[in-house]
Amino acid sequence: MVTVPELWLPILLSAIVVFVASSILHMLLPYHRTDIARLPAEDDVLAAIRRTATPPGEYALPYATMKEMKSPEYVEKRSAGPVAIMTVLPGGPPTMGKALAGWFVYSLIVSVFAGYIAARAVGEGPVEYLEAFRFAGTTAFAGYGLGIWQQSIWWGRPWTTTAKSTFDALIYALLTGGVIAALWPAGTL
Repeated sequence: MVTVPELWLPILLSAIVVFVASSILHMLLPYHRTDIARLPAEDDVLAAIRRTATPPGEYALPYATMKEMKSPEYVEKRSAGPVAIMTVLPGGPPTMGKALAGWFVYSLIVSVFAGYIAARAVGEGPVEYLEAFRFAGTTAFAGYGLGIWQQSIWWGRPWTTTAKSTFDALIYALLTGGVIAALWPAGTL
């Protein structure tokens, strides 16, 4: 049976391939450019957040505990709108290094799980390319794509944005499955 250490090269290369593909999808292709929109009166909203010295974190507007959600005051605020889920990040010049490093580590973790599950699923003996591809690709799709849906279900993220990210996840899964299956240890394919 193939072990995860034997799959270190396909795991590493699949993470690199996904990292490069995601850069192409987000920087060169135009379909993600509409994922986030400018807020009307952006300067006024920024000034209000600065004035309150809101620390980085996630916020709901209006906010209520589970118990308070039935109160007439909360229902009135929510009915009057707007309703928002807001993430506040620390200020400072835009940098992508930490996010890109985190994305690569995440891609590596997804590839480790994809390789592990494929190795366990195909068992011992010769393995066909499509069998290794199927298990690695399916696992990678679950890792890259299924958790995204929660943002639309619970937090109101537009389903169009979730659909585009799910499409990206399918591309990442096909690449991950393809690389892992193509570089499956010699003598087992």
